[in-house]
Amino acid sequence: MKFHRNLVEAVLEALFAIFEENRYADKVLERILQANKKWGARDRAFIAENTYEIVRWHRLLLFVLEQEHEKAPYTDQWYWNLFGAWQLLEKNSLPAWEEFAGLQPQKIAANYEKAKQIRKIQQSIPDWLDDLGAKELGGLWDKEIAMLNRQAPVVLRVNKLKTNQKDLLALLGQDQIAVKIPESTLDLPDALLLEKRLNIFTSPHFKNGLFEIQDAASQLVAPFLDLRQGMRVVDACAGAGGKTLHIASLMQNTGRIIALDTEEWKLNELKLRARRNSCSTIETKVIDSSKVIKRLYDSADRLLLDVPCSGLGVLRRNPDAKWKLQPDFIEKIKQTQAEILEKYAPIIKVGGKLVYATCSILPSESEEQIRLFLEKHPNQYTLIAEQRTSPAQTGFDGFYMACLERK
Repeated sequence: MKFHRNLVEAVLEALFAIFEENRYADKVLERILQANKKWGARDRAFIAENTYEIVRWHRLLLFVLEQEHEKAPYTDQWYWNLFGAWQLLEKNSLPAWEEFAGLQPQKIAANYEKAKQIRKIQQSIPDWLDDLGAKELGGLWDKEIAMLNRQAPVVLRVNKLKTNQKDLLALLGQDQIAVKIPESTLDLPDALLLEKRLNIFTSPHFKNGLFEIQDAASQLVAPFLDLRQGMRVVDACAGAGGKTLHIASLMQNTGRIIALDTEEWKLNELKLRARRNSCSTIETKVIDSSKVIKRLYDSADRLLLDVPCSGLGVLRRNPDAKWKLQPDFIEKIKQTQAEILEKYAPIIKVGGKLVYATCSILPSESEEQIRLFLEKHPNQYTLIAEQRTSPAQTGFDGFYMACLERK
């Protein structure tokens, strides 16, 4: 592999922003890649992939460099060491640049063999996360964390308001974009799997609203609501609206969908996406007080609570979350989840259904929350169905969803 100094320096700039300025990796890369319009697709892929992989394997790299992860000396040279160590683990030969002169390939290789004997080092995770995963998942933790350290596939969701799976497959093929129907035990009638990573957002078919990017596991959530055309649906934690748009597609642009969130900028993004998708049934409301929720009580046929969570089911997409998350956040978010269930559940009518969903692999954020809620309200709600996706078993993100009916 031939290395170009300007591209390597772009990776180091991204790492600096992520580790020292505590910025989110996706936003950092978006800014850096937009800064140089002359970079081609290969250049952009090199920067993005190396940045994400070095972030993902950060603790392992510190170990092979014989550096304690709590005391990493983040100097300019240190970032060069991280980049060089990663390339050596990938069996790539380094150029004869002075920045790599201090690296010792044999020692790095020997330390890597030692790392394989220690799960938290081999899988490059903090001590507390390894302990928590083992406590909650037991023997399943090894396979789950190993899969969560692999690069995530890119999955498209067909917008059935404009096209279908078969026709979009053909259209993208005409544009030399290789996609296929996923081979999976999951029911994925709207999914297409991108076979080769590329900037799919530049496709005219994306710009015309024929598809969205949405992982296969996430695509299971909206159908779990058991939707019917003409229903009144509330998406109470809508964010930028990926699942809201899926609901609109499944309902064939009928009925009414009310998308709520505490962040107005996210709802503004949803409005833009809705126009691109030709969704005309979505109304957005900012949750700026408890009155917004109470005014909706007893009004909805269906309610989606895609609650804030640790995001441990989507670590492949957000590897920097491993280093930003803290144990106290997990405890606080569980309290938030319980509060949302308690305060928002009355939005559905008697006989209506709600779906509680998380993108977490932890039972304490998922199955346990539903169990506690039902124990508190035994005569008001009943569990109709629940489903969990395992990254280790499906190759897709880790999601949990439960469908409750109001008695």
